[in-house]
Amino acid sequence: MSPSAEEAAPRAPAPLRVLRAVDPYVAALAGTVALAAVLPASGRVAGGVDVASDVAIGLLFFLYGARLSTRETVAGLRHSRLHLMVVGATFVLFPLLGLATAVLVPGVLTQGLHEGVLFLCVVPSTVQSSVALTSIARGNVPAAICAGTYSSLLGLAVTPLLTTWLIGAGATLSADGLLRIGGQLLAPFVAGQVLRPWIGGFVARHRRVFGPVDRGSILLVVYAAFSAGMEQGVWGRIAPPDLLALLLVLGALLAVALAGTRLAARALGLDAPSVTAAVLCGSQKSLANGLPMAAVLFGGGAALMILPLMLYHQMQLMVCAALARRWARGRPAAVAPGGAASPAPQPGG
Repeated sequence: MSPSAEEAAPRAPAPLRVLRAVDPYVAALAGTVALAAVLPASGRVAGGVDVASDVAIGLLFFLYGARLSTRETVAGLRHSRLHLMVVGATFVLFPLLGLATAVLVPGVLTQGLHEGVLFLCVVPSTVQSSVALTSIARGNVPAAICAGTYSSLLGLAVTPLLTTWLIGAGATLSADGLLRIGGQLLAPFVAGQVLRPWIGGFVARHRRVFGPVDRGSILLVVYAAFSAGMEQGVWGRIAPPDLLALLLVLGALLAVALAGTRLAARALGLDAPSVTAAVLCGSQKSLANGLPMAAVLFGGGAALMILPLMLYHQMQLMVCAALARRWARGRPAAVAPGGAASPAPQPGG
């Protein structure tokens, strides 16, 4: 019997196979950090980068508002137990876990990294990644859309308040800061919702064109934050053992979140597809929401604060993608609202 074309084709060299396995966006994030380390923005350039990142984030939330169907959001209210569980996991379970990590200071975590973990724990859930992963797992996609959306919108108010309460002097929440968060995140989102009847179809048809805005805005914020960290000498204070300890803590945090949300969803009597949606929404944290908030709340000190969020975000994508494929076995294919398949997970979500 002759071998198949796939068997007959020569295997790519091992280094090339490794490169193909790396998520391009993960590589872009690493490259952005490296660029900030070698060529940090300073002076007038830093000011220009800050303005550009503010504009990009505003455009991101405008497009998010234009994409979101108000009808689907209102219809999703019938999954009230699921939404309450996701909100509880995001803004109660995670902050409690973050506070519990205080026992690891200073033996395992430095004080600065602990504060970064606390900030990670009060950031809202994702929308894009949660929905895409739920679709892959053949879970309740409409419920995931609404759960991620409600968490994101609630986070615009709750995240700054919890950050100030839990981190204290490390964060500055003033009337000016609240206005900046409202002007940079909430106002563009509302504008997108208002204009959706006229531009929603155009944005949906050109999703591939507007898609780079999501990731590009995050890369700009990362570059600005890490440049500020270089200027202030933040990275000289992080030793390799500290970074390894942080990764272990984040892995434990993700494991507890996945197990806790699964147990809670089953205890509430949710069906299997809804349990999947609850777990994948309740264990996720959003870069798109967290990074601009960190820039407002911590200013030049945002670099160290966003490191745990960046690492956790990549970890959650890899682990949850593997879980989603495993859970999909034996279930009928899930279809996103409107009959279209949900997109692949978006790392910037």
